[in-house]
Amino acid sequence: MDVSEYQNLGIKPYKKGLCDLGNNIYCYLQPDGGWGWSNAGLIVDGDESLIIDTLFDENLTQEMLESMKEAEPKGMNNILALINSHSNGDHCNGNNCVETEEIICSEATLKEMSQESPEMMATLIREAPNMGALGRYFLKCFGSFNFEGITQRLPNTTFSGDMQRKVGDKVIELIEVGPAHTNGDILVHVPSEKVVFTGDILFIEGHPILWAGPVINWIDACEKIIVMDADFVVPGHGPVTDNKGVRAVKDYLVYIDTESRKRFEAGMSALEAAKDINLDFFSTWGDKERMAVNVNSLYREYREDEQREDITLLFQQMAELRGFNEEQSKKT
Repeated sequence: MDVSEYQNLGIKPYKKGLCDLGNNIYCYLQPDGGWGWSNAGLIVDGDESLIIDTLFDENLTQEMLESMKEAEPKGMNNILALINSHSNGDHCNGNNCVETEEIICSEATLKEMSQESPEMMATLIREAPNMGALGRYFLKCFGSFNFEGITQRLPNTTFSGDMQRKVGDKVIELIEVGPAHTNGDILVHVPSEKVVFTGDILFIEGHPILWAGPVINWIDACEKIIVMDADFVVPGHGPVTDNKGVRAVKDYLVYIDTESRKRFEAGMSALEAAKDINLDFFSTWGDKERMAVNVNSLYREYREDEQREDITLLFQQMAELRGFNEEQSKKT
C-alpha cells in the first residue's frame, strides 16, 4: 500500500454547488463531505428530469433545487421521479421540497426510513446541550442543520434487485447493492453517459461508516462500480472521482476487515481494536472516529450476531475517539 494512492482522489473542482458533468447531467456537491454534507444528482434529457437524493434539511434542499432550475429550467418543470439512494436523512430529508409524484427507493430502504424521522434529530439537537460530551460531539456533527419542521415524505415506489427508468432517451439503471452502508443501498448508473451516482457506497477522502454490512457486500459493490468503468463517479460524500477513488474505498474496507479480524481473534474488544488499528495510509481522510462503528459492525459479523449495537453507545465511542470527554464538558 502507498499512501499517495489514497490522496487527491477528486477529478473535478470540489466546491459547493452544481457541477456540470456534461450532456445535461449534474451533481450537487457540499464540501467538506463530512457528517451530513452529502451530494445529490440531476439527470436531464429534453423536457424531462430525474433527481437523485435530497439534502439534510429543507433549506439546503431548496437552495439546491434553485440552482438546478437555473441550469435546467425546462427539465426541472417536469421531474419524472426522485430517487433516494438509501435511508439516511442527509439523502432524503428534503424529499417534500421536490415537485414530483414519484419517489423511488429499494424496499429495504423504505422499511428503514419508516423507522427514522427528522423529528428525532430535531429533538436530539434541542437536548444536546444537556448531554455532556456526547451532546457536544453531536452538535459538532449536526449542529449546522435545521431539522425543525421538516415534513417527512416517504417513497411511493419500491423495488428489489434492479430497475430501469428512462429520462428522455437516457436509460437509467437502478442497482440494489445493500445491505452494505445501510440495508437498502442502490447505485444509479447512466451507461450511455458513463456516469454513476453511488450514494454512500462511496465516501471519498472521508472514512466510510458501516452501519449495516456485511462488509463483503460493500466490497462487491465497489467491484460493480469498477466494472462500469465510468468517467465520472459521484459519491455520497466527497469530490467527484473515478475508479481510483473506488479502489481506494475498496482497499480501505479490505484493510479494516483484515485488521479487525486479527484483533477479534486476539481477544481485543471492538473499541480497543478501533483505537489500535493503524490508519496512517488514510491519515488525510476525515471522520476517523467512525472506526468505532466500523469495527463494532465487523465484530458483530464475526460473531454472527444480527443484533446491532445501541446507537447511543456507538456515538459515545465516536465522541471519545474524536477527543470529546466528560472532563472537558464539566469545564465548559
